[in-house]
Amino acid sequence: MVLPSATSDRPNAEAGDRIRVMVVDDSAVIRGVLSRTLESDPEIAVVHSVGNGQLAVAAVQRMPVDIIVLDIEMPVMDGLTALPKLLAAAPHARVLIASTLTQKNAEVSLKAMQAGAADYVPKPSSTQITGASEFKRELLAKVKALGRRRGRIVGARPAAQPGPAAAPRPLAGLHSGPIALRQPSTTPPQVIAIGSSTGGPQALFKMVAELPASLRQPILITQHMPPTFTTILAEHIGKLAKRQVAEGKDGEPVQPGRIYVAPGDYHMVVDASGGQKTIRLNKEPPENFCRPAVDPMFRSVARVYGSAVLSIVLTGMGTDGAKGGQAVVAAGGTVLAQDEATSVVWGMPGAAAAAGICSAVLPLPEIAPYVARLAARGSP
Repeated sequence: MVLPSATSDRPNAEAGDRIRVMVVDDSAVIRGVLSRTLESDPEIAVVHSVGNGQLAVAAVQRMPVDIIVLDIEMPVMDGLTALPKLLAAAPHARVLIASTLTQKNAEVSLKAMQAGAADYVPKPSSTQITGASEFKRELLAKVKALGRRRGRIVGARPAAQPGPAAAPRPLAGLHSGPIALRQPSTTPPQVIAIGSSTGGPQALFKMVAELPASLRQPILITQHMPPTFTTILAEHIGKLAKRQVAEGKDGEPVQPGRIYVAPGDYHMVVDASGGQKTIRLNKEPPENFCRPAVDPMFRSVARVYGSAVLSIVLTGMGTDGAKGGQAVVAAGGTVLAQDEATSVVWGMPGAAAAAGICSAVLPLPEIAPYVARLAARGSP
């Protein structure tokens, strides 16, 4: 028997041109808070509110949605089990995992992203959620960023290769107008710095798995994630990469061939003293609403490595990485960005591209080969 509080449909006519959302959570209290938070924004309409994965699958078959906010732990059918069924029933919908900050839920959330979920949002407990303003801000921002992908027009892609800069070509969409490409640095790269956010884990998994084992440059990664999640992210990357991977530790030397992931709630930067390049963690104020943030990392590698920096901006909402990328370019280094067609959200890479600091704006599958070609210049 389905309890009345476990499912609720609202007339599709109410949604109009708004982003249509389904909330899936076994707690009626949390469903209510989520629904009220989402509908406080005039761009969003909650058209379904259901209590488990089985009800969610049935609901999307009755009425289409753009975004599914999906809980992990639910009776009857949990979120991970429901995910492939939801994607099959609503292939154009984007799934946003909502889970509490536990090691188990971080592991499951990353598995869900590998299985097709677009992003996650760390959910406070039921006793904290009513007053959790930061959670509500993040929920609204991510739903709107994912929902704006509907009906977007994908423009031409600059097909830049290492060498002379290509002429500006248009990239339509969130950051419209001609994208001017720069020549990549002629200095062999000594470090690779990567920034990502929404959709970043999936992009990172694919990219690092395709990097050659012979690549010796250290790789620094800042992904917008809270504590616990970054620990699990580093473990997942380690299973795919052909090198050592771990969260960065304050004071440890930067070593060739290793990957360092910025730990949640810390900015990760590089310092140089006495000829030794060292990882430093700090709790300076968030930048672009984030800690860790990409801009501090990019600025630090520009200071320490100068023109020998290869930085990459992958999929993500917001503009983090663009200002730091300007510091990289000012120091003579190279900036790459993921293209709009393969980005879950073309916010961060789009901002970098629009700033005119990129040497290439490429589909995700082409980034690792491009990086390998540039990195080979600096190999012994």
